[in-house]
Amino acid sequence: MPSYKAPVDDFKFILNDFLKVLDHSDLPGFDALDSELIDQILEGGAKFFEEVWAPLNLPGDEQGCTLENGIVHTPDGFKDAFHQAAEGGWNALSVPEAFGGAGLPGILSSCISEMGNSANQSLAMYGGLTGAAMMSLMYLGTDFQKKVIVPKLVSGEWTGTMNLTEPHCGTDLKLMNTKAVPQEDGTYRISGTKIFISGGDHDMTDNIIHMVIAKIPNSEGKLENNLGTVNFFMVPKFLVNEDGTPGARNGVTVGSIEKKMGIKGNATCVLNYDNAVAFKVPEDKPEAANEQSGEKKSSASGMAGMFLMMNGARMGVGMQGYALAEVACQNATIYANDRLQGRSLSGPKNPDGPADPIIVYPDVRRMLMMARSFAEGARALHMWLSFTGATAVKLETQEEKTAVGEITNLLTPVIKGYLTDMGFTSTNAAMQCFGGHGFIREHGMEQFVRDSRINQIYEGANGVQALDLVGRKLFANGMVGTNAYYGLIDKEIADAKDQNGLKGMSESLATGLSHLRAATSWVAENALQDREQAGAASYDFMTMFGTVSLGFMWLKMMAVAQSQLDAGAGNAEFLKRKIAHGNFWAQKMLPDTASLLEKIKTGGDVLMELEASSF
Repeated sequence: MPSYKAPVDDFKFILNDFLKVLDHSDLPGFDALDSELIDQILEGGAKFFEEVWAPLNLPGDEQGCTLENGIVHTPDGFKDAFHQAAEGGWNALSVPEAFGGAGLPGILSSCISEMGNSANQSLAMYGGLTGAAMMSLMYLGTDFQKKVIVPKLVSGEWTGTMNLTEPHCGTDLKLMNTKAVPQEDGTYRISGTKIFISGGDHDMTDNIIHMVIAKIPNSEGKLENNLGTVNFFMVPKFLVNEDGTPGARNGVTVGSIEKKMGIKGNATCVLNYDNAVAFKVPEDKPEAANEQSGEKKSSASGMAGMFLMMNGARMGVGMQGYALAEVACQNATIYANDRLQGRSLSGPKNPDGPADPIIVYPDVRRMLMMARSFAEGARALHMWLSFTGATAVKLETQEEKTAVGEITNLLTPVIKGYLTDMGFTSTNAAMQCFGGHGFIREHGMEQFVRDSRINQIYEGANGVQALDLVGRKLFANGMVGTNAYYGLIDKEIADAKDQNGLKGMSESLATGLSHLRAATSWVAENALQDREQAGAASYDFMTMFGTVSLGFMWLKMMAVAQSQLDAGAGNAEFLKRKIAHGNFWAQKMLPDTASLLEKIKTGGDVLMELEASSF
């Protein structure tokens, strides 16, 4: 059975040394932090997820979820483990105290969420979208929803879901058929079918709060093929009484559980809505109705609620990418040090044994260092972005604050797309280290590969993320975010230019950034003439953008590590290992930007020349 050990030392390095969170006690939530509390949270979380959640991962995959007489049953042990996490407050660290949480900075929740996903992604997903549902209601819900429903989600008594996809339509929301008919009492009645709903039903809590998008029909009762009629709704599995107890069963049932290749411990459901009572989020205001026809259309805040939830989910899925890379790499490293086979190319390294461990081989080291440098670089990027957003309130000008918001928008599709692509590549490489044993279930590696593969697809397939990056985010608002982000990388390169031990990394990153700028210019020049060129370039561009972004993080981390080594501070072995993995990214990953640029510049003609019938 695979093992898991939370990377507590790396979390502490990022929080204390890289981001210096304790220097921001003037911010809400940060004022409660000290090094002792950070240690207690990280070490307590590590113990819980290592000992309680991780042992359920392999058996949960083997048992899966079952549907019997309309009731979904989760794998043995899941319900108890889920409630232990809720009782320990692990799901509510960053929820405001007014809603029953601890009110600590979100960056600490990032650490805990990663632990949960590394230990058991299937189980973690039941709480993952609960957090997204909770956030949408927290910001946009009615007083009743905020006072009664949100605390139930915070406590873990209830869970939440996000319902977007339908059998005939995924990303193209205009094609939806799910209908929400307004009622005289201000509620709506929703009918339709949603598929691929993670945690859509289960036996772990008393109620489930479904967040659903649906179209409001026009005055003739017909659905229009446009986004203007798409709205955001809350649909409880059981209607909620005034005192917060579950009431009558609502009109939502489980049609089936999807039979899928991974995350089998999570019930991915087909949900059928049959005249279910729904509540618009935010609720209708008088001005939301058309003065002449009385038709209710989508409000900007309603769509904002949907995107708030969706973008939060995309950041979470990006985390799942490196969370699985982390645990897969850990197990591959253990195996590579234990497995004896052949002799080192430079002579025996285990002369008293029958063979050397496979860790002596350069290609095994390549796979391990790729997975490790990716996981640590991705973790740093995710946490840096979260921290940058949290501390933006301290910036002096509105222009600076706007730039931070644009950088977040810019990086969201990269985090979802590139981090899950590389997460799968890393878990696959870790499985490869096991040779034939990698395919044997008891080692758990093939499960990590299967589980990580879905992360590239759900919450917007990665090709869609790439198109979003190039088509919407890259040139948005006069490229404020793009130029600001490139400027941050420029500054980091300049600051590192004369620092001990950073010359190779800074030069490699500078070259990668020059390639990224050249690709940006090429897309800008060619997409205006032919939009297909932007689409053809988008995936390679996202990959290049992600590669450079992790290089940016590695240069920043290497600067911290090298300065500590020069000062004789910190754990020298940890710091040297950090620098070695940064140099790997500089020498073995960043050079890929050259070939990616060449592929982008070839354009999209070769992709579009064949007629559809020729495929």
